[in-house]
Amino acid sequence: MVSMNKLTLKAIASHFKVSVSTVSKAINDSHEIGEELKVRIQKYAKQNHYKPNRVALNLLNRNTKTIGVVIPNILNYFFVQVLYGIEQIADKRGYSIITCSTNESIEKEAKILDFLCSGAVDGVIISTVAGETQLADHIGHFRELLQKQIPLVMFDRVTEKIECDKVVVDDFEAGYKATKHFLATGCRDLAIVNPIANSPIGNLRIDGFKKALEENGLVFDEEMVVPIGAEDDMELILSLSLDFQKLNGILVFDEITTVKVMDILRTKGYSIPNDISIIGFTNGELSKYVTPSVTMISQHGRHIGEKSASKLIDRIEAKVHEDDFETKTIKTSLVVRGSTLPLEYHKC
Repeated sequence: MVSMNKLTLKAIASHFKVSVSTVSKAINDSHEIGEELKVRIQKYAKQNHYKPNRVALNLLNRNTKTIGVVIPNILNYFFVQVLYGIEQIADKRGYSIITCSTNESIEKEAKILDFLCSGAVDGVIISTVAGETQLADHIGHFRELLQKQIPLVMFDRVTEKIECDKVVVDDFEAGYKATKHFLATGCRDLAIVNPIANSPIGNLRIDGFKKALEENGLVFDEEMVVPIGAEDDMELILSLSLDFQKLNGILVFDEITTVKVMDILRTKGYSIPNDISIIGFTNGELSKYVTPSVTMISQHGRHIGEKSASKLIDRIEAKVHEDDFETKTIKTSLVVRGSTLPLEYHKC
């Protein structure tokens, strides 16, 4: 009996003096193989505890029933929500997922896509690395994916330089909506804390912020926007901003940074929302259970994941026209909680 660790399609093919393709078809009960040979191959494989090598089968059949999902940051709750939505649809339709995180590295993104191009998956869902992909024109790894006819869906962080299906958030509307809520509660001295300064989605949110100010006769000042990098001392930067201008409202572009900003403000003696109101992005579990609970822009990550997975699987299964690419825009919602003043309270 052959060792189960060593039995491969190639070894079975050698034993029966047939091609690897013939063995694969026999094990998969194809009608293309004669019944007598097929039964003998299946019996031999079972007796020797053959376990299919999915990558090897993929190279033969171009069908893994697996989707590659590539995200910039596994710690961001928005991407956790998206992953949940993808997994729900994939499971219902008989697909597995391989999840990879780029950690905001264009080099790692390229390596991951190179691996996925090797035949590990039937299609890829990706949120590209913020800024670098768009600004530095590093899109060769995407083109290689499409040249190999591996379907691609981009979500949230996308590039217009690649033609594929996309699922995006209406980030302009999100920035506009949050700012309108500040103004409706009497908060007019506003700032933005932006931890995604190189990202086009951050710029869209700022554009929405500007629009809401203009409609209310307020002037936008670049000093209102405080970029925060991964290595920056947030407490120092925020302190300098508070010293520079009087604020009664801060819009923060991700959930973890929102909670950190609130903690810094409390240590400096500010009351939330009485002194400064806060609105954040993502609406994860963290924002519900801090004190006060945080008013958030919900990007509906689970819905984005479901839409992305459905579109990709339809593409894989050729249920959509080859060149009929679609960009689906998801509207956001404002979830009002305790970190902003009530609408009837007008603070001048």
